[in-house]
Amino acid sequence: MRRRSFLLGAAVGAAALGTAARLAIRETTPTISYPGMREGHGLRDGAALPAPSGEQRAAVAVLGAGVAGLSCAWQLARRGYRDFVVLAGPEFGGNAAGGGVGDLAYPRGAHYLPLPSRASTHVREMLAEFGVILDGAQTDHPYLDEAVIVHGLDERLLRDGHWGDALVPPGATPAEQAQHDAFFRYVDGLRDAVGRDGRKLFCIPIALSSQDAEWRALDRLTFKQWLLDKGYTSPALHWYLNYCCRDDYGAPHDRVSAWAGLHYFCSRDGHASNAPDGAVLTWPNGLARMVAYLRASITRHLGHEDWLVSGTAMSVQEQGQGVDVLVADGFATVPVTRMLRADRVVCAMPLFVAAHVVRGMAGYGYDHGVHQSPHAPWLVSNFTLEGFPPELDGAPLAWDNVVYDGPGLGYVVSTHQLIRVAPPPRTVFTAYQAVSVDSPEQARQWLARADARELRDQVAVDLLTAYDDALWRHASRLDITVRGHAMATPAPGYLSNPGLAALRQVDGRVLFAHADLSGYSVFEEASWWGVRAAARILGEA
Repeated sequence: MRRRSFLLGAAVGAAALGTAARLAIRETTPTISYPGMREGHGLRDGAALPAPSGEQRAAVAVLGAGVAGLSCAWQLARRGYRDFVVLAGPEFGGNAAGGGVGDLAYPRGAHYLPLPSRASTHVREMLAEFGVILDGAQTDHPYLDEAVIVHGLDERLLRDGHWGDALVPPGATPAEQAQHDAFFRYVDGLRDAVGRDGRKLFCIPIALSSQDAEWRALDRLTFKQWLLDKGYTSPALHWYLNYCCRDDYGAPHDRVSAWAGLHYFCSRDGHASNAPDGAVLTWPNGLARMVAYLRASITRHLGHEDWLVSGTAMSVQEQGQGVDVLVADGFATVPVTRMLRADRVVCAMPLFVAAHVVRGMAGYGYDHGVHQSPHAPWLVSNFTLEGFPPELDGAPLAWDNVVYDGPGLGYVVSTHQLIRVAPPPRTVFTAYQAVSVDSPEQARQWLARADARELRDQVAVDLLTAYDDALWRHASRLDITVRGHAMATPAPGYLSNPGLAALRQVDGRVLFAHADLSGYSVFEEASWWGVRAAARILGEA
């Protein structure tokens, strides 16, 4: 199977970069953000910090305001618990952050939420409170607000200069198409399958999946190897499944666990009475809307917003009957620190960060040098366009638009959900790339040294394939978010990782809550661990 390579610091596809060089259009100078990079490198390098100049007290301190931390705070607040604070960290919302320009909103991270699975009762409760599920939240077919269900055309694929109206490409021969049909029949048949222990084989949240050893043995193989062993050799099918792994896990299918590869297809069992199976929910700014809902809900339950405080945790250490947290603020200028003293702490931060923050991490059963999961770097790039560039033949502009065999993951249209008689005068195309061809560390090194021009050329590759120089004629602004450790990749062996298993069970003065505990990054998993941490604090776990 041929794919265009992400060559670190070199060409990113002769046609695309040839176009960029030929144009010599440099008006669109990107704005580039590296959320958490300054704070993370300070932790990694042991940067000196001033002595604490103040002290703060709370019964519970939630360290991090991503989906896991906010879900923990949401559950505490709605259950009547009031004595807690949430540290905002280096980026409020984390991988679910959003942004905007003028009246246009766009995602700077995750951009959609699938129909919640039957086991994701916590997500259903959220959606019901936020007015997204209008009726039957815990039934098999809840009724949803149709404004947030992605409407047609939801996705399309650019191949051989023509847009098709589906992401799964057809097989080149009848025999290859038969492989495609057989694979999808197989995974459809596994959606409701249970293991010997009576649990669903593939479940979201992953913690509720079957422990059946026969099926979990799939975690010893890569997804690609499993496909080949089963006789699936169609290049088009491999492209699609590889794309899915890059999209959800940040790595190609030859680096992803076979169990995780099947989980991608077999765990999604959500339905709705007014949406087709497989539909997704989205907003112009992606999951930043869910973050805003969580924040507003917490404030409403507490009657104030003093629960959210600035700062990043730089050190966490159990002391006597409590926990001391060294908090630093003001990294953009001169950092200042304070001491936050709490009875219990929820570390709602990525584990590669927690390994540098939590003193005595090995005492909780986690050795970062042994148990860490690979983390994929991502680029999320928002192109503000004045008008829409002309389209190639085939299917019209969709919400999600993917280039076959391209180095990126396609682009979504922020204004797609704004149903209008005529196209709006301005829009935002959000392009995604999991920098996944070389090792994550090599990719991070390139991202750290790449200048604005190199990054701009890289993130524009798929859009240049679709629009050529018309892209730059319409682009008035480009905002690039560089996420060096965006998401954990479920590599073979992750299900039996003893360090992750140990942290999932921790129930003391320090608790852990992050999607990393599941081995990959999606909203349902992050929010599950946040709600679980809250249950432990409330004595309900």
